[in-house]
This record gives sequence, structure tokens and C-alpha cells, in this order.
Amino acid sequence: MPKIALVDDDRNILTSVSLTLEAEGYQVATYTDGASGLEGLTTDKPDLAILDIKMPRMDGMELLRRLRQKSDVPVIFLTSKDEEIDELFGLKMGADDFITKPFSQRLLVERVKAILRRAAPRDPSAPAGVPGEPGSGKALIERGSLVMDEERHTCTWKGQRVTLTVTEFLILQALALRPGVVKSRNALMDAAYDDQVYVDDRTIDSHIKRLRKKFKATDDDFEMIETLYGVGYRFKEQ
Repeated sequence: MPKIALVDDDRNILTSVSLTLEAEGYQVATYTDGASGLEGLTTDKPDLAILDIKMPRMDGMELLRRLRQKSDVPVIFLTSKDEEIDELFGLKMGADDFITKPFSQRLLVERVKAILRRAAPRDPSAPAGVPGEPGSGKALIERGSLVMDEERHTCTWKGQRVTLTVTEFLILQALALRPGVVKSRNALMDAAYDDQVYVDDRTIDSHIKRLRKKFKATDDDFEMIETLYGVGYRFKEQ
């Protein structure tokens, strides 16, 4: 039974969303501000977190920033603001999705299901195929210094761990599966997002920038993700 953390200072939202998610079979832990949410997310690790942006004591952006220092748990932002800068900033910090208030409970449930599906480990009983290809029995992808373990959702570069969000992992996986092959932004959207989740080109660009930043923090010479302007991205052949 997946565990979901809900952090929002609006008790009506806490109550209504909790009841909806629990009716879908999820465990729900609720927090009324960012500070208590951070403590709860750190000590009682959930499978997914839903964070409001505007909260007392610590807003959702600061909560995500601190959370990303120690966890790659998938995060959905709830926001009453629709300014583009908020969404882009949140994506750069590692959010996986945004939902603007007011929202339908059904929409939220579908987004939760979509992200949990993306985060789920591969079924070990899945039929075997070509190693490193979708549907194969071997979930390990090795491309030079890059090693990605799909079952454990882990990634290393030159033996050092690189912590990725669900979306970042799926985008990198799509690129690394076929080195040298250019992936359009639309192809990367298909690889990383459920059909019911709408994202635009800039969302993929933001994730790519964050991926590069994370790898460069480990190795300043990392240049494996190439941009082909007007076309898309590719993982460099070695």
C-alpha cells in the first residue's frame, strides 16, 4: 500500500484529499506547514509527496529544496498561482508535476497513479528480451561510466551515486538506451510522462538542465548529453 505525504496549510484540502486518496487504497500522512512536513518526510519516508507552495513557516519551494538534499521522492506541487516562473523554478528544483488550484479530486488521483506507475520497480517476472532494452529481463543499463539500475532506481557515474527524480531517471534512460540516436522533446515526453499529463517543450529542457547539473556536480567534465538545436537531445556514443 503506497504511502503519500500531503503538506498543505488548508485543512479543508487536507481532509478532502486525504479521504479521496484513502478511498483509493493509499496511506496518507498530513502536515499543516512546511517545517513539520520536512520533518515528517525525512523520518517517515513516503512513496510520493504532495506539497502546497504557499505555506507558513516554510513554503513549498524551500521544502522541496531541502528535501532534494536528501531524498528523490516524487513530488507533486499544488499551487494557486499560475505564473510560469513558479512552474519552471519548481521543475528545475526537481518537482515531478504541478496541479493548479482549484483542481478536481479525480485529476489529482490520476496524476498520483501516473507518477507511482513511473516510479514502480520493474516486474521481475516480465519476459526477457534484449539486455538494456524496454521489456528485457536485464534492468541494468551500462554506457561507459554510466550505470542505471531500473529495478532499484539507482544511477551512478564513475562509481559515484547520482540521485535522480523519477522524471529525470526516465528521460536519461530513454537517451542512454540508444546512444547516438537523437530523441525529440516529444519522444522524451512520451518516455517520462503518462498520456494524461500535459507538459510543454520547456519542461523537458528544464529536466535536461537539471540532469547536466547533477552529473557535473560529480564530474565537471561530464558532456554526455548533447543538444541538437531545433531537433532534440542524444546521449553521446563512446
